[in-house]
Amino acid sequence: MANEKKLPEAPEPLWRADVDIPEFPPLEENLEVDVVIVGGGIAGITSAYVLVNEGLKVALLEADQLLNGTSGHTTAKVTAQHDLIYDEFIANFGKSTARLYYEANTDALNFVKKTVEEHQIECDFKEQDAYLYSTTDEYAQKIENEAQAYEKIGIDGGLVDSIPFDIEIKNAIVMKNQAQFHPVKYLAQLVKIIKEQGGLIFEHTVAVDVETGQKTTVLTRNNKRVGGDFVLACSHFPFYEGTGLYSARMKASRSYAVAVKAQESYPGGMYLSVDKPSRSIRSVSTNGEEYIILGGGGHQTGERTDTKEDYNSLRIFSEQVFELEDIQYHWSAQDLETLDKIPYIGELTTSEPNILVATGFRKWGMTNSAVAALLFRDIIIKRDNPYRDLYSPARFYAHPSLKNFFVNNAKVVKHLVQGKMEIPQKNVNDIQNGEGAVISMNGQRKGAYKDESGKLYIVDTTCTHVGCECHWNNSEKSWDCPCHGSRFSYTGEVLEGPAEKPLQQYDYTMLDNLTSEDSGY
Repeated sequence: MANEKKLPEAPEPLWRADVDIPEFPPLEENLEVDVVIVGGGIAGITSAYVLVNEGLKVALLEADQLLNGTSGHTTAKVTAQHDLIYDEFIANFGKSTARLYYEANTDALNFVKKTVEEHQIECDFKEQDAYLYSTTDEYAQKIENEAQAYEKIGIDGGLVDSIPFDIEIKNAIVMKNQAQFHPVKYLAQLVKIIKEQGGLIFEHTVAVDVETGQKTTVLTRNNKRVGGDFVLACSHFPFYEGTGLYSARMKASRSYAVAVKAQESYPGGMYLSVDKPSRSIRSVSTNGEEYIILGGGGHQTGERTDTKEDYNSLRIFSEQVFELEDIQYHWSAQDLETLDKIPYIGELTTSEPNILVATGFRKWGMTNSAVAALLFRDIIIKRDNPYRDLYSPARFYAHPSLKNFFVNNAKVVKHLVQGKMEIPQKNVNDIQNGEGAVISMNGQRKGAYKDESGKLYIVDTTCTHVGCECHWNNSEKSWDCPCHGSRFSYTGEVLEGPAEKPLQQYDYTMLDNLTSEDSGY
């Protein structure tokens, strides 16, 4: 196509561009505080903000940099419309539970709005109606069922028959008075408030374990200790599982987004298709520029190698719907989904009530993170919270949780076996600059990547979590595990848990030990 727009060279989220994000030093001494928070994303930062406002002494530990994970790679919809969910919740858990979920996320939306207004945070917060739309008869019926669920539990919205884009739809459903914002601008301001209120923040500080006793103590990779009355695990995947078996109770998926500049003005609203592949549409006006963000194309982590095609499909979709001027940003995110699609928020296990966890937001962390922060606050200060049982990690419903538990773990076994039986078809000489692949090295499965200068990086592709074989992700240049979603850089360093240890690395000189058959010499 003559007018085809090209993606930028490297993935980069719009949200982190041109935003002054405070930087903090690593932890270099042992500490005693009231609450230790692990994870510098939206759940951890919001929790720290809420707790310092209660007068508690808080220490927040981030393994890398603040807002460099899922919170900085979101579509940033602040809404209780979490895809087709309420009809399913009514069918599986009853009307009261479905209503509680809606109320929890509506309270969270109102919390964000109030926080923005109270501190006059310039984060492009804007109220918007949210829409789900269908393009097939099958999903049109699901939309109708969801509309009936809205009516049953009293959600302000209903069926509509059109959306303001050149997309042929069957029907759509609207949820009124939702919102969108710039998440990094919002959270950067909360970080400043936390610091002003005496909260302690440490970056490049990796939490590796928890020690229970008179104080619940977080142990770090560099042998420092932070003790507290409570520990909050807000690290996307819990850095500490205890006996909670979280890796067996969640699945990881990746999704993609592009930010484009279009010739036409955006008509307003936030949109999500319910058919597959999903397509999300919203706008953002930031720093005097308007962008349209298009997202979607989700798949289970590690199950797709050519992820550049996911970006390409979004590019094609954006060109079909809008008159594009340019594609300026593209990025991906990883999300975790629980067995029953309700996040795990609360006590890690019943035997460890001072360790609290927030995970499994299923792509809807902008509100569920606020739910978590407010629930954590109420547990810590011993205040009643109507959503405590709803989100409790200790719940385990026979339907659909039990079925999903067996399905998910059957997939893990399948990947574990298949990965060990795969015979790599490439060797080192087949790898081009800027390319990665599984290779055969001395008859063993290894992972190789050559950077643009030709430097070679070789790792063992066996995930350090439970031993599944990682697959190459060509757009993110990472090794992704299909079993529980662990991800590693091309040098082998951990990017996403539950894995805690890096992949084994091999020095370039290992090439001297290649057989002539393997090397092609």
